[in-house]
Amino acid sequence: MNKGQLVEAVAGQLGSRTAAEDAVDAVLDAMVRAVVAGERVQVTGFGTLEKVERAGRYARNPQTGERVRVKKTNVPRFRPGQGFKDLVSGAKKLPKSGPATAKAPKGSLTAGKGAAAAPARKRAAAKRTAAAAATTAKKTTAKKATTKKATAVVKKTAPPAKKTTTARKATAAAKKSTTPAKKAATAKKAAPAKRATRRTTA
Repeated sequence: MNKGQLVEAVAGQLGSRTAAEDAVDAVLDAMVRAVVAGERVQVTGFGTLEKVERAGRYARNPQTGERVRVKKTNVPRFRPGQGFKDLVSGAKKLPKSGPATAKAPKGSLTAGKGAAAAPARKRAAAKRTAAAAATTAKKTTAKKATTKKATAVVKKTAPPAKKTTTARKATAAAKKSTTPAKKAATAKKAAPAKRATRRTTA
């Protein structure tokens, strides 16, 4: 039985090929992800899937007979459950209809941290990404608003600054105009005093 035949068999029970294909893909994906992550998938009545470390060893090349060093590696291992063994060995008869193995209670698909939690993790990651994007957007809009306010304040305060500079120029011009008058007044006052001194000396 290949995957297509498996989907057809499941579709016979679910009534929809699309739903059956999605169900098979989802189950296989969850199991593979869990085993790759080092978790153990245990289905009551069916068996257990887990990752096992295989130690380094020497093997022989069947074509040349040469001794070859094989590095240590991780391999998936499946151990069938007792119900599955009994059905294959003939100790139990396979039912004509219904599930071949007894229905497992809820939570029997044990995968350590949970293979079924993989889609939930994806959803959580997507939510976190969306939240981060929203926060960044809020910060950028806040920065734009503050820069707009700052430019508006600068524009409002700029005209009074011009007025003050013109006022300063006017006061400086007034001071310059008053200094010659002051000099003339002091010169007039000093002139009679000089004349008086000349007379007395004569």
